[in-house]
Amino acid sequence: MHLILTCEHGGNQVPRSYRVCFTHAQPILVTHRGYDIGALSLARALALHFEAPLHSSKVTRLLIELNRSLHHRNLFSEFTVGLATETKQQIINTFYLPYRTQVEQAIRETGGPQRPVLHVSVHTFTPQLNEQVRVADVGLLYSPQRTREAVFCKRWQSAMREAVPNWTVRRNYPYRGSSDGFTTYLRTQFSPDLYLGLELEVNQKHAANARFWRSTVARGIAASLETALRIHS
Repeated sequence: MHLILTCEHGGNQVPRSYRVCFTHAQPILVTHRGYDIGALSLARALALHFEAPLHSSKVTRLLIELNRSLHHRNLFSEFTVGLATETKQQIINTFYLPYRTQVEQAIRETGGPQRPVLHVSVHTFTPQLNEQVRVADVGLLYSPQRTREAVFCKRWQSAMREAVPNWTVRRNYPYRGSSDGFTTYLRTQFSPDLYLGLELEVNQKHAANARFWRSTVARGIAASLETALRIHS
């Protein structure tokens, strides 16, 4: 199985041309709303461990949400939703389409009947959203309608529980793997035999300790994914 990693929310950078839209947004840009804290460093660690290609974006999700479909109501945030139609299209053409097209093309070039692609989209989630406390350390998101994804996620979950026994690892939590997202779109482009699209969600509470994030988190996830890949093959 060929592994491809992506990180749609790797940074909170605001391109120079659009900084006027974020004049008073700095307090928000540094939070989970601006980017997935710790996601890019984790994705890079996994890419290094597996010698796998990584496609990532450092542009803030508040400019345009790369993990949403073009028709989604949250494609643009409150900072950019009021921009002119022509400006929005320019953002789509400059940041959204090139990123997603590059990943899709990579899957087409590397996948095949004898060696399907396992796409792991690396994300992190805030420990508490509004009044809800998220009761998990790691979430593995997949489509229940795709048997191979479901089987692989169960194996990865079991391997992760063994690698880091004190972790709570849940499937399709804190979001559903069938909700609108990049992997959801890619499933419409590739058959279940050629493409497995999973989202890895890690609790941001662990990112506060950089050493723990690099050692226990990154190593535990890498070791468990390696085990799941070995069993699956």
